[in-house]
Amino acid sequence: MSIRIAIAQINPKLGDLDANMRLYKENIRRATKEAADLLLFPELSLTGYYLRDTVPNVALTLNAAERKTLKELSRELPFVAGLVEESADHRFFNAAVYFEKGEIRHTHRKVYLPTYGMFDEQRYFAAGDRIRVFDSKFGRLALLVCEDLWHPSTIYLAALDGALAVLCPSASPLRGIVDAQAQDDNARYWEMINRTYAETYSLFMVYGNRCGFEDGVGFWGGSEIVDPFGQRIAKAKYYEEDFLVADIALESVRRKRTMSPLLRDEDIDLTINELMRIRERPAAHFVQKLKGSKVQRFKASKKRKR
Repeated sequence: MSIRIAIAQINPKLGDLDANMRLYKENIRRATKEAADLLLFPELSLTGYYLRDTVPNVALTLNAAERKTLKELSRELPFVAGLVEESADHRFFNAAVYFEKGEIRHTHRKVYLPTYGMFDEQRYFAAGDRIRVFDSKFGRLALLVCEDLWHPSTIYLAALDGALAVLCPSASPLRGIVDAQAQDDNARYWEMINRTYAETYSLFMVYGNRCGFEDGVGFWGGSEIVDPFGQRIAKAKYYEEDFLVADIALESVRRKRTMSPLLRDEDIDLTINELMRIRERPAAHFVQKLKGSKVQRFKASKKRKR
């Protein structure tokens, strides 16, 4: 099966749902004209990224009017939206939502919330607690949001769960600018892991990053699609808005996995057993250390009694 994938590399307006919904409609119309089968929007592109204390103001509940609008728009073509989801118990999630044929087919709540340097997501968002691959009209797909992919366990789980392609909405800022380099450090690192993951796990990496500025922070754009052989088949502009369209042939996943059957040979039981051992090791070490301290205190008390 061949899929025509589009990526809307946009510059959303911070906290302005109405303006960003207009951007969504505009890009969905464009994707339809380009005969795209699937459209990827960047992380938090319906709201902007640096929301901070305004997160509750732009969060969408299950019955929000904006959700209904997005469902209707997905009758034109399937797409991934980046938004703030409010749960029934009033927690707020950085979410990527896959809309198809007027319905929400899958929601991924960002698992790894960066809280270091210029990032402060854990202060405002709750963390997701699962990685799930889902069935779409195109086959098995995975949604992982930005920082999720900086943790190798997420792509490993997605690959083992049968993902043919990973869709990654991102809001990656400029960091580590060096005069001698054409791109900043973040861009080079993302491009490296996209190639590495695609070739290692024999799947497509569809990476959609935003551009523009918020509160003096710039986003580098550079969205791309990488095939299972680690070859880049489409690349958006750096630092400015762009609209990327490319055809991908899912049959190439089969061809690559036939040539390099690493996933077939993966020993899941071994992985589970070793992870269980590693998880228990700190507790066992703590108990042993605690026992040792008790012995030391007992010996010290005996000396004092003498």
